[in-house]
Amino acid sequence: MKKNIQIAIDGPAGAGKSTIAKIAAEALGYTYIDTGAMYRALTLKALKENINLEDAESVTNLLGKTDITLKPSENGQLVFLDGQDVSQEIRSNEVTSNVSKVAAHATMREIMVQRQQEMAKLGGVVMDGRDIGTAVLTDAELKLYMSATVEERARRRYEDNKQRGIVSTIEQLQEEIALRDKLDSEREASPLVQAQDAIFLDTTELSIQQAADAILKLVSERMA
Repeated sequence: MKKNIQIAIDGPAGAGKSTIAKIAAEALGYTYIDTGAMYRALTLKALKENINLEDAESVTNLLGKTDITLKPSENGQLVFLDGQDVSQEIRSNEVTSNVSKVAAHATMREIMVQRQQEMAKLGGVVMDGRDIGTAVLTDAELKLYMSATVEERARRRYEDNKQRGIVSTIEQLQEEIALRDKLDSEREASPLVQAQDAIFLDTTELSIQQAADAILKLVSERMA
């Protein structure tokens, strides 16, 4: 049986990618890599340093001077920005509203993709994001495109925000998610699209565990 395959999971905001990917990775004994957290960390630093988020050169130069480290813990993946734990800070409304602007820059993404590929080169990883199957892990043994209706994704984000103490409304979140879908899918650099060889997984009617089980079943089939 082949071991240590690469699993690439893409999809829009709020599809449950991170939570589901983390559960699948733990069940497999694989490393989980949340690439979205890396872009969020860079966005947080850019906001703190008053960098023009629309300026590709400034954002790219900032990444060159930035250390982003992902570490597993009992409470999930921790994100360290220049040595500081920013796992909660990167989930703020301000970061969420601006991360698509930062992620749109091709020059910056080239560097970020190289870092992500380095993390995954030994296999045994579950990596999720927007361009994993199409740009980062193009040869991954299993590619998935995970999505759900905008309404369901907004509901999930609302519940998540409530647990984090972040004030929001379902209507506001639906608008933000729809706008982010548009920005992510229409950007020139690595737009959000389903890879040709990716399996579509609709999580609208699935629980987190059901979706994770579906992934584990597909992994078992690929490794047989």
